[in-house]
Amino acid sequence: MVPFFIFLLFSLQTLVLVNTQKVECNSNDLTGLKAFVNGFDSPIEGWVFNDTSSSCCNWVGIKCEAGRIVEIDLSKKRLSGNLSDALFRFEHLMVLNLSYNYIQGPLPNVIFHFGKLEVLDLSSNEIRDVLPNSIDLPKLDVLDLSANSFSGVIPSGLCVNSSRVRVVRLAVNYFNGSVPKFENCRLLEQLYVASNYLYGDIPKSLFGLPRLGELALQENRFTGFEGIGNSTSGLVRLNVSSNRLTGKIPDWFDRFPNLSYFIAHSNNLSGGVPLSLLNSRSVSSVNLRNNSLNGLIGFNCSSMVNLTSLDLGTNNFSGNIPGNLASCGKLKALNLARNKLVGQIPESFKNFESLSYLSLSNGSFNNLSMSLKILQHCPNLSVLVLTMNFHTEQLPSDDELQFKSLKALVIANCRLTGSIPSWLNGLTQLQLLDLSWNDLTGTIPAYLGNLKSLFYLDLSNNSLSGEIPKSLTQLPSLISRDISLEEPSLDFPFFKRKRNLTGRGQALRYNQIMGFPPSIDLSSNLLTGPIWSEFGNLKKLHVLDLKHNNLSGTIPSALSGMRSIETLDMSYNNLMGSVPTSFVTLPFLSKFSVAYNNLMGMVPSRGQLATFSNSSFEGNPDLCWGGLTKVTIDTCQKNQDLLPPPTASDKDEDFSILRMVVIIGFGTGFLVTVISLLVIPGIMGASKTDKFE
Repeated sequence: MVPFFIFLLFSLQTLVLVNTQKVECNSNDLTGLKAFVNGFDSPIEGWVFNDTSSSCCNWVGIKCEAGRIVEIDLSKKRLSGNLSDALFRFEHLMVLNLSYNYIQGPLPNVIFHFGKLEVLDLSSNEIRDVLPNSIDLPKLDVLDLSANSFSGVIPSGLCVNSSRVRVVRLAVNYFNGSVPKFENCRLLEQLYVASNYLYGDIPKSLFGLPRLGELALQENRFTGFEGIGNSTSGLVRLNVSSNRLTGKIPDWFDRFPNLSYFIAHSNNLSGGVPLSLLNSRSVSSVNLRNNSLNGLIGFNCSSMVNLTSLDLGTNNFSGNIPGNLASCGKLKALNLARNKLVGQIPESFKNFESLSYLSLSNGSFNNLSMSLKILQHCPNLSVLVLTMNFHTEQLPSDDELQFKSLKALVIANCRLTGSIPSWLNGLTQLQLLDLSWNDLTGTIPAYLGNLKSLFYLDLSNNSLSGEIPKSLTQLPSLISRDISLEEPSLDFPFFKRKRNLTGRGQALRYNQIMGFPPSIDLSSNLLTGPIWSEFGNLKKLHVLDLKHNNLSGTIPSALSGMRSIETLDMSYNNLMGSVPTSFVTLPFLSKFSVAYNNLMGMVPSRGQLATFSNSSFEGNPDLCWGGLTKVTIDTCQKNQDLLPPPTASDKDEDFSILRMVVIIGFGTGFLVTVISLLVIPGIMGASKTDKFE
């Protein structure tokens, strides 16, 4: 009896505790929430409005103090619809976060008159409006309206009545005009206005804001700098990239004692690198890629003690690679690609212990053999890009070459002669190998299949012969990809791969290594023999390109085991037989070609195969597809009858497909029956009492 009494007492205590946690919210706030919900296309999960719904302080995303709502945080809730004026009746609201939803329409001006609002985050929606010139939010700390559709000019009086604001994010909108001076924003620490249509000179007043640490002005239409005045800036990160800046880089970096990142790539800057930048003790990352800078490269490593990343690619720098760069004790990432540099890699690079990423592509360097002998002494070198250099030299075959830390090696488009050397077998950490567009001969070595981390192999456009090594069908990282690579800073490109037009403000991107699709590209060689059915083991492979070779035999049905394949090109070979029916099960196949072979019969008209155009199948006189045939249907059927009987593996594949269809059909029917017998009556019964839930 005593234990039961103790249990009852504990239960009552718990019930009282739960009830005390159900704080009742103010009736005015509850009315505001109802109006707020009415602006959206669907209800908010967990918000229930009825006669007993006075405990809204316990709802998802709501936080109260003394019964008054002080925070509404509904970020990433997939809300769609418009904002209602009635929402902004909350006298005590301090945090409003509706970011990453699908809210659209105009922004009610009353939002800018919350007396206690400290955080306003409406980023990543589709809200459009022209902001009022003055914003009356005296306690505002963070204002984030980025990634919307705001237009007009940025309010010049932003901080007149909001002088406490620390963070302003207005990036990725349609703001135009000049940048306000923000003179009243004395506590401003971060200002992001990137990816808009702002123009004119960058005002010097911004560099006089005493607490401003991050200034993001990239991807606009700025043409110059007003100057810096007499102030000493506290900036830590300055990004003015992808604008229309012209002239010389201002020689004012001695006035930036805390500057760590200077990013000015993709402009029209000319002249040399200013002395104050060459001698900066604070700067760790310099990105001046894609400008018209010229002259000699002369960084002072004895002063630049914190330099870790230097990107001078795609400019007009001339002369030799400075040997003193090896004395920059922290420099990890160095990009000197696409300049007018000549000569050889300095001997001093043997002592470049910190170097991890090096790109020298598209220059006029020579003596590849000596370059590799020098660079092998860099103990931390993990990425080496030497594309479009060393023209017509021979790929060294020195077995003593060792690169124990190398994860990416690119020596493409150099017209190198020789064969694939055996010293590559020692690159046990290698993940990406690109020797494409050379004049390499001989066979593809079988040891490449033993490189456990290799997931990207491009040997295309050479003169390699012989059979494809079967070991390539056993690459561990393409069977079960589990690799990692420490990437360089976001401002350092591996090399430019393609334009990315997926979103505004992202027109030009440089792919990092881990962004490359798992690939095997052996196209445009002289390879012979079959396509191994074991390629079907490579479940993580995205691209298999075998076009323009002399491959023969049939197309293995087992290739359908490549469940992640997106690009499969076997065109311009000597393949025979039919297009396997199993290919209809490949869910991600988006580029496919078997053109110009000796295939025959009907192309399966289901799955992804039904989406490809004539160009994927042309050049096979006896192949029929999609109702557009090169021969009559009767002849096509006759050719189908002439095909050899399916192999045991093909029969197993077809049977597995049939079995899958039967199982799915049976399972669906069974599920429908269960729902009909059990679920629907329950719903009908519940609807009588729970129709408002």
